[in-house]
Parts: sequence; structure tokens; C-alpha cells
Amino acid sequence: MPQEAENIWAKKASPSPSSEIKPQKSGLDKIRIVGGKRLEGIIPISGAKNAALKLMCAALLTDKSLHLENMPNGLRDIQSQTELMEHMGCVIARERDLMAINAGRITKPEAPYDLVRKMRTGILVLGPLLARFGEVKVSLPGGCAIGSRPIDLHLKGLEAMGAQIKIEQGYIYASAPEGLKGTTINFPKVSVGATENLMMAATLADGTTILNNAAREPEIINLGECLIAMGAKIKGLGTPEITIKGVKELHGAAHDVIPDRIETGTWMIAACLTGGTLRLKNAQLDHLTALVAPLQEAGLNIEQSERDIIVSRNGQPLTGIDITTEPYPGFPTDLQAQFMTMLTLCEGAGMVTETIFENRFMHVPELCRMGANIKTQGNSAIIRGVTGLKGAEVMATDLRASVALVLAALVAEGETTINRIYHLDRGYENIVEKLNNCGADIKRVPPES
Repeated sequence: MPQEAENIWAKKASPSPSSEIKPQKSGLDKIRIVGGKRLEGIIPISGAKNAALKLMCAALLTDKSLHLENMPNGLRDIQSQTELMEHMGCVIARERDLMAINAGRITKPEAPYDLVRKMRTGILVLGPLLARFGEVKVSLPGGCAIGSRPIDLHLKGLEAMGAQIKIEQGYIYASAPEGLKGTTINFPKVSVGATENLMMAATLADGTTILNNAAREPEIINLGECLIAMGAKIKGLGTPEITIKGVKELHGAAHDVIPDRIETGTWMIAACLTGGTLRLKNAQLDHLTALVAPLQEAGLNIEQSERDIIVSRNGQPLTGIDITTEPYPGFPTDLQAQFMTMLTLCEGAGMVTETIFENRFMHVPELCRMGANIKTQGNSAIIRGVTGLKGAEVMATDLRASVALVLAALVAEGETTINRIYHLDRGYENIVEKLNNCGADIKRVPPES
């Protein structure tokens, strides 16, 4: 690994083995919130889960160490990915927001069901392992129940690069005895996961691979920049056409995880709902252009101050507005549930149209239990504003639905209990502490309470 990267890491910390990291609290815990408190204060934005998990997979492409900073190490998904990679033989050390990964001693290029079922991104070890080892066995993935999210684009792309693939008893068996070959892949639709998987695989392929209709998310750019730091030759990041010229091997590197734009957007919406003022530290507003205009139109003041974002209500009633989720740079599907929660208290009506996942309105019945007025038809929902929400016992159904219920509870009258918060633990780091520090009345309680 380059000496300068080793020096950067040495100045930061000496990470502890991942086995020494404190275990996650029980995912069966509940969250109780007494609503009606204004949020005032500072919330530090964690590293992006959707970038961090993919960067961990990139470490599989080399036998040298990858050093990552601004890692959201407290997330359950990061813990699950760590367990998966350690099962393969990786050595991983973590401390605070630092992680070091060495995949030089992988003994099992396979991802078993028990470890992959917990999260969708388990499928993203497929491309790197196949490119480096020539064969791999990966369980079909799990994650949130928000739609089918097929992996056919991943598999067809690898087949176009020369892989032989079969699926038996819930496992993907892939091999490339002669190595992967560069080719042109035209995605029939934009797919974040397929873009990431094939981009990683192509870094070690023989020849040049062109990904047409590629996804453009900031997390993909972050991954591509990490791969370039590791020695990959990639052009076109952030555009619909990404070109990767394969190299014989990659080396180690040091790389920063970008701030989590979904967490940032969630707390921007929280300020809209509660009427308080929040300073979101280490946040990038240019990653949220599709959210900024609707929030400003609804009634939020937004200001970038160096590396922070300051948000506050403009003093006027919230106004209903229509949104449609789209691939980046369109409105993020991962902020749809939170935005819908805000619309429940807006004057007039707003409409949310979901075009990415076919089953992402599962939070609607729970919001209606709290007094929301929402009607769904197909992939659209009409939300008519009400004067207030009422605390209730509700059930989290997926990651973003979980935090949408937290937002609703923050402004609801009385107490709300949110069950099945293991979803929340997957994507929001230290959420109870962050909100309590800004004046919320929120606590985590054991399941028997």
C-alpha cells in the first residue's frame, strides 16, 4: 500500500479489531417519543451507509489494505457487512469512524444465506470476488421488503463479460475460468446496484467496459473515486456513460466516505415539521438539489454555511406540494416516506408518486393510525393536511418508513411507541442521542416494556 496512505492512517488512530466493537443493542427494542418539542441544535451527519457498504466491497478487489474514514460504524448494516467479510477471511479493524480492511487472506469466496439475508448489499460482493478469484458462490439477497428489486441486470452484465452463471437452491454460482472481458453494457433501466457491481468487476477485466445508462448517484461517484485511488482507470463518473479500462491488479488506498444525503434530508424535513432550527454538520447541499426546491416551496429556509447546512421554518404554515421519485438527480425514493410525513401537516393537499419501488407505501397505514389523511391509488398517494397527529403504537416496516414514523412522532400529540426498530438501526446512527441533544423527548426501551 502507498506509504502516504499508511501515514494518513497512522495519524488518525490505531483501530481495534472488529470483535472488540460493542455489539448492537437488541433490534427488538422499541422507541418511545413524546411529541411537541421543537428541535434546536446541532446534528452531526454520519457517513453515507449507501456509500460505505459499497466501499467495503471494493476492498475485496485487492490483497492490500483499504483504509476508510467517516465510516458509520454504529450501523447494523455495517456490522452485518463486517461479519460477512470476516467470514470470507478478511481482517477488519474499526475505531470511531475509521475502518481498515485487508482481504489478502480470503479463504472462502462465498457469501452464505445467513449473512446475506440481512441486507440487500450482500449481492455487491459478487462482482469483486468474481473478478479477483474467477469463481464465487453468493446467496440471493435480503434487505427491506419494499419491492422485488431483481438482480437480473447484475447477472446479465456479468454474463456479457464472459461469466458463466447458474442459480440453484437460492445461491448464485458464478465462474469466469478465462477471466472477465471488457464489453459494452446497455442497461435497459437505471440500476444503482448493477452499475456498482459491474463497475467494480470491470476494474480487473481484460479490456475496456462501457456502462451505458449508468446510475449517477453521489455514492457511485464516491465508489469510483475510491477505485481510482486504488489504481483503477475510470472515466465518466456522474454521467450516464462510465468507461472502465481494466488493469491487472489494484492496490490499497485511503478514502473518505461522503456525508449521508438521506440522513441530511431527513433532518431537513424534521426542521420543517417541528419549526425549529438545526445546523447539520458535515453535510453537502449539492447532493440534495431535488429536495431543496420542494422544501423551500413548502416553507423551509435553507442555507449552506461552509461544510454545514442550516435549516429553519420561514414562519409561514407549511404548504402542500407534489413530488415524483426518480433516479438521481431526481427526487430520492429514500426520502419519499419522510416527505409524505411532512405533507400530513401541510395546508391543502400534496401528491407523492413512487416510480422506483412498487411496494413503498407500507408506512401509509401507520401514519393513518396517527391521524393522517392519506389515500393511495396504484403508485400515487394523495395527502390532505390535517391540523395535528396523535401519538399511537405503530410498526416499522422498512428502514425509511421507520424514520418517517419517528418524524411523525416528534410532532404528534402525546406518546408514540415504534416497534421493530431494527430497521432503523440499519441506517440511522445514534438517532436517539442526536435527537435528544436537540430537545426531543425520545428513548429506547426494551421489548418487554
